Amino acid sequence: MAATTIAVLHGDQTGEELLKEALRLLEPGVLGVEVKTRDFDLSLEERRRTRNQSVLDAAAALKELGYGIKAATITPEGAGDVGSPNAILRKQIDGRVIVRTGRRIPGVRPLAGVHSPISVIRMAVDDAYGAREWREGHDLDEWAFRTEKISRRTCRIVADFAFHHAQRIEAKVFGGPKYTVSPVYEGMFKEELDAAAKRHADVDYEPQLIDATYALLLATSGEALVIPALNRDGDTLSDLVMQMFGTIAGAESTLLAFDEAGAVSVAMTEAPHGTAPALEGKNVANPMAMIMAVASLLGYIKSDAARRASRAVYEAALEAVSDGVRTADLGGHASTTEFTAEVVRRVKTKVDVWSALADIER
Repeated sequence: MAATTIAVLHGDQTGEELLKEALRLLEPGVLGVEVKTRDFDLSLEERRRTRNQSVLDAAAALKELGYGIKAATITPEGAGDVGSPNAILRKQIDGRVIVRTGRRIPGVRPLAGVHSPISVIRMAVDDAYGAREWREGHDLDEWAFRTEKISRRTCRIVADFAFHHAQRIEAKVFGGPKYTVSPVYEGMFKEELDAAAKRHADVDYEPQLIDATYALLLATSGEALVIPALNRDGDTLSDLVMQMFGTIAGAESTLLAFDEAGAVSVAMTEAPHGTAPALEGKNVANPMAMIMAVASLLGYIKSDAARRASRAVYEAALEAVSDGVRTADLGGHASTTEFTAEVVRRVKTKVDVWSALADIER
C-alpha cells in the first residue's frame, strides 16, 4: 500500500511537546503502515510573523491531503492580533462536524454510571459562533441583540454522521435540540435528526430536549451514546461528557469536512486540552489525548492496515494505564516520555503478533 501523507500542525508550549511525543508512533517500524508527514508551524510567533499565512498554508494542505493532526495552540486575546487558528482552519476547510468521545480510563473512577463511550457530534459552524451582535438603547433600557443562523445542509450532515457513527460503535443516538422553544430555528435540526432516523432504522434513536439530555446523562445506565448537538450546545455538552469520565486524558477531538456526497473529505485530530504552560519542559504532562488523536486519525485512513493500527494504539494506551503505567495526573509516576515509550512498545508487539496470526490464517 502506498504511504499516506498527513499534515502535522505544530503548536505552542506543552501542546507542542505532546505532539512530538505522539508522533513517535508514526516512526518507521511501529504501526505496520507507512505514514509520511508534511509539517506546518502554527506557533503564535510564526502566526504573528506571517499574519496567519502559516495557518492558511496548513489549511490548503489539509484539503489536499485529507488528513491532519494538530497540537494545542495559543489564541491571543487582543482584537488586532492573529486570533484563533482553529477558527481559521475550520472556515478554510469547511469543517462541519466536531467529534469528541469520552471513554472510561482504567483505574479512573467515572461519575454517575458511565461505562461505555459517549460521543458528542457537534455542529462546527454557525449558531451562536460568528453571530452578528449589537446593542441599542441606554442605561436600564439598553438591549443586546444577536442574529444566529444554521443551514439545513449542515443540519443534515451532522444528523447523518451521528447515525453513521452510532452504527459503527453500536451506540444509541440520544438527545437533541430545544425545538419546543425554537420550532423554526432548532426545529430544523430536529427535522433532520428525525429524517436521518428513518434512513437508519437499524440504529436506536431516543430524542430528548437538550435540558433533559443533561439531566438524563447523570442518570445514565452505562450504554454507549451518540449525542448530536448544535454548535453552542455541543461545546458545553462535550466539556461535561469529558468530565463524567473523571479526566479528559483519554479523549481526542476530531474536526471533519465532507464532500458533496456526504463522505468525509478531511479529518483533523487534536487533543481537547490547552497548551498547559505551567507544565512546559517538565516532562510530566499526560500525552494520552494526543496519542488518542493519532489513533483517531488512523481510523479515518481508508485501509484495513490503518484501521488495525488505530485499534492497536487505542488498546496499547488503555492497557498501559490499566497495568499501572500512568502519569502524575492519573496517580502514577511515569514521565511523559516513559508513558509514550510504553505505548510504542505495546503497539509494536500487537502489530507483530497480529501480523504473525494473519500469516497463519493464510
